[in-house]
Amino acid sequence: MSDPIRRLVQELSRLPGIGEKSATRLAFHLVRGNRQQVLDLAQALVDVTDKIRLCSVCTNMTEHDPCALCSDTRREAETICVVATPSDLIAVERGGHFRGRYHVLHGLLSPLEGIGPDDLRIAELVRRVTPEIREVIIATSPSVDGEATAMYVARVLKPLGVRVSRIATGLPVGGELEYSDPATIARALAARAAL
Repeated sequence: MSDPIRRLVQELSRLPGIGEKSATRLAFHLVRGNRQQVLDLAQALVDVTDKIRLCSVCTNMTEHDPCALCSDTRREAETICVVATPSDLIAVERGGHFRGRYHVLHGLLSPLEGIGPDDLRIAELVRRVTPEIREVIIATSPSVDGEATAMYVARVLKPLGVRVSRIATGLPVGGELEYSDPATIARALAARAAL
């Protein structure tokens, strides 16, 4: 394998979810492909590193500050949904049911990986919680790190007098009870709602 291809494979394999085999396949696809497509991809990568920054309000990734969601006057300014990553924000927004504002932490607490509260955007969230904020909804994943983060954020925010809630977890729509693990069933029972 020539040096430029080997370097391309090394760089591609540094991306999350891309192993050496996938990186090799992508590298050869790019080498054999249309030159203009490769140049467009390279320009898109340069543009994203040059133009994308964090929103000064919600810390989401954006080209314009404040971002479009924070600038939208139709959104409910008194409710904040806290998510771990920009991709989590996209997932909640795709559902189309939440009309408030967001706050992106850019990770989860993970003592094993050395990620503590100072590594996340928690201080920025605390500064946002003014008397006008009625509720903060914590929408982190129900993993060990997601739960630890939710508990920590709730503990930090409760003294500020704001209502802190957590998204419900449990059985997915279309899921089969018999194939669910005990922890999921326990959560579903605990988060049950009246009919």
